[in-house]
Parts: sequence; structure tokens; C-alpha cells
Amino acid sequence: MEDDAPVIYGLEFQARALTAQTAETDAVRFLVGTQSLKFDNQIHIIDFDDENNIINKNVLLHQAGEIWHIGASPADKAVLTTCYNKTSDSRVVSCAAVWRMPSDWETGNHESPDESAHNPQTLELLCHLDDSTHGNAACVLWEPMGDGKRMISLADNHALLWDLQESSTQATVSSTATLEGKGQLKFTSGKWSPHHNCSQLATANDTAIRGWDLRTMSQIYCIENAHGQLVRDLDFNPNRQYYLASCGDDCKVKFWDVRSVQEPVKTLEEHSHWVWSVRYNHSHDQLVLTASRDSRLILSNMVSISSEPFGHLVDDEELSEGEELHQEDKGKEPLKDSVVSTYEEHEDSVYAAEWSSADPWLFASLSYDGRLVINRVPRALKYRILL
Repeated sequence: MEDDAPVIYGLEFQARALTAQTAETDAVRFLVGTQSLKFDNQIHIIDFDDENNIINKNVLLHQAGEIWHIGASPADKAVLTTCYNKTSDSRVVSCAAVWRMPSDWETGNHESPDESAHNPQTLELLCHLDDSTHGNAACVLWEPMGDGKRMISLADNHALLWDLQESSTQATVSSTATLEGKGQLKFTSGKWSPHHNCSQLATANDTAIRGWDLRTMSQIYCIENAHGQLVRDLDFNPNRQYYLASCGDDCKVKFWDVRSVQEPVKTLEEHSHWVWSVRYNHSHDQLVLTASRDSRLILSNMVSISSEPFGHLVDDEELSEGEELHQEDKGKEPLKDSVVSTYEEHEDSVYAAEWSSADPWLFASLSYDGRLVINRVPRALKYRILL
């Protein structure tokens, strides 16, 4: 099998929730949550064995309901959050909870992989993140690089900052922010910035993107009409503190410098339908993944707005010292922004794409029909970035 060939795993249920297991930095591991109305829902723990190009899976039961969003603790491999739907008094409500994987979820499963699927273990509920006064939970965001004790949930028009107790069996709301305005305002998604000591949050509601200062829970910027239609997803550049990517139902992916929000810095128009997900590579921020309802996943090389637009940065002082260097450098053209690859292994809407936490060259994508595909950054590009 050639090295860049995709590896495909099929779940028997529909699914739209995917995350990399953030605290696992040795193994390539992803978590997928299912959406079944008829059967108990599941969390699939997907381990990718890079050497043998195979997937090992374990299944845990999530009996609470169909999973719309999943998040992994940055500090504890066994802890995760889900946002899920359940029916209560014939109404569907969206809830959020913190769960722990059973301590022995790995044992015995490798002898006979089918066995674990027939009698899967159940996730242990640590605590609910539900505050009925605040409406339906859309997503839970863990504090990036945090100790796994702080998280934000977005519920209707509220952003709630939670503190988890030591045992994680109780969570308290430490502060809240509320969207004010006319009509039924709702957050659709959000991203906790890894910069500024993790004191900022970006949220999407309808066509707008807002920035919040978590210390005061007040709005610090607003990009009105960031997209022509609903904004679906956001991601911060991990290496450039003011840079934010967004995508939406206008089929576009936009890159912003939040210090000047009148115009995007760059716009990509490669997808032909709603764009559900945008993700920066954690190590090489010129690599950006986008997933769309057009059944395609696109890997772009956004060099011009990356932290190293000319390969390794040379600052101006060094240049003025040596004129020869300057001449030599002129010959080096900056790499152009380009689409690296379009992946078409999916036959349904691709709801999520995530980079591995353990290997910066591997990524997974998930489509609604339960197909998970693991791909690698093409070798030629990898070596061009590294060398």
C-alpha cells in the first residue's frame, strides 16, 4: 500500500462528532460520537497504527442520547465532554455532560476485536453541565493547554465559564456572558483562543463573529456579516495570536486579523456547498483543513498568512547587516497559497476534520454516513515544509 493512501473505517450509525484525544500525545487517537435515534449511542475510540496502516477500535456506550459535539480534556486522557439530545416530556432538549472512560476500556479488546462491540462498556457520568435556565447546549470548549479544570459551554445565547472540582464530579458556573439584541439569538459555535493567557473566546452566531474577554465577560470585537450566511466553525491560528479562520454556509473560508475586522485577510472559495469545519495544523499553521457538505475535504497551504511566509523568517536587522544576504534572499520567491489536495473518499456531508494530537502529518475526517477517513499530508509537501 502506498504511504499516502487513506485508511477508512465505517461506523454502523450516522455520526457528526469527532475530536482528537488532546491529552494523548504518543498514540494517534480520535474519538467519534454517533447519532442514532433507535439504538444506544456510542463513543468509538479509534487508534491508528501508523506502521501497519490499520485502525484499532474500542466502543463505549453513551446511553444519554445522540451526540452532536464531543470534546477531549487537554489534561486527562480518560475524560471527555459531549453535547447530546434527549427527549424530555416529548420535547427534545440539548444537554452537556462530562464523562470518564472506564479504567479498563482497553483490556482484552485486542484479543478479539468483535467481543468489545458485542458487550461494550458504558461511560461513567462525572457531572452534567446543564443549567436549565440557560437553554440548549451547542458545544463545550476546554481551556486550551489547561489543567482540565476550566471549560466553556455555549447554550442558546449564553456563554458559561465552568470550573470543575478536583474529582470532576461537580462543576460550577464561575461567570457568564449573554448575547443581547433582537430576536432569538443563538451561538452556533465557538473557539477558545490559545493566546493571551487563554483569556479570549471567539463565538459565532448567525452571520457574525464576536470576540470576548473572559476576565470581564465583555465583548471586545464584532465582525458583523463575517459570512453571507450562517457561520459554522472557527479556529485560531496556533502561532499567530490575532489570526482567526471561519467558514460558513456561503461556501467560503475566511481568514481574519481580529485587530482590523472590516475585511478578511484572505478568502478561500474552493467548496461548492456549506463548509462545516475549518482546522489549522497545530505545528505548521500554513496547513488548513476544511470539510464541507459537498462531500469533500480540502487541504490548503496558506503560506502567505502563516507564521513563516518565507520559509524560516529572517528579520530586517539581519538583512541590513549583510547586503549579500539581501540579494540572495530576493531570489527566493515566497511560496504561493494553494490547494494541496482535495480528498473525495466521502460520499456524504463531511461534518468534521481534525488533526492528530500526536502526529502533525495525520488527520481524520468524518461524514454523516459514519465513514471515518484517516489521511496523511502528502510526502512531497511534508519534506518541503521540513527541509
